[in-house]
Amino acid sequence: MEEHYVTRSGWLRASILGANDGILSTASLIIGVAAASEFREPIVLAGLAGLVAGAFSMAAGEYVSVSSQSDIEQADLVREQKELTETPEEELLELAKIYEDRGLDKALALEVARQLSQGNALEAHARDELGINDIMQAKPLQAAFSSGAAFVFGGILPLATALFAPLSQMIYFQYVFAILFLVILGTIAAKAGGSSVLKAVRRITFWGTVAMLATAYIGYLFGINVS
Repeated sequence: MEEHYVTRSGWLRASILGANDGILSTASLIIGVAAASEFREPIVLAGLAGLVAGAFSMAAGEYVSVSSQSDIEQADLVREQKELTETPEEELLELAKIYEDRGLDKALALEVARQLSQGNALEAHARDELGINDIMQAKPLQAAFSSGAAFVFGGILPLATALFAPLSQMIYFQYVFAILFLVILGTIAAKAGGSSVLKAVRRITFWGTVAMLATAYIGYLFGINVS
């Protein structure tokens, strides 16, 4: 059976978002501190703190967000089941109208709606009326784990750079390696999702550069030596 890219949308979106945020947030934080400090310890500490806080924040945010979506879907399903129980004929005609609008003639649309309703009426209405199916249905735990784990993976890369890069050139090393990591991530995301690699790379590097320039400017603006 052919696997479509849309089947990956749930975990792929959360993973790419988490890894991208892990790289960008941690690198930007390190660049901001490095621009204001001449010592490695506060730079690494800031990166580590940002990594831990960011991972939990990302996972919690994804869980809350996707849970809200799941709650809405469940509420719609409960309401749809109630309508199927109280007004089955009206719901049958409503489903038939959906198929008719998609190109079936009236008699065939009604017959398709009737046969699907005999099997699993709620499933038919969830899929064709509400747009809810197993592939696209919200999965809070999956999204939270994928996003949090990906953030940690992404954040470790600039943190490792902070541990070994020369202090005098920390900002430049962070920027170059962060852009490199983002390009690799953008390429993987594009290939996994079947989209344009060039478009994904251009988008991710542009906004990554903007974020890191902003934090570097803030560090230089305050010019505080953190010891």
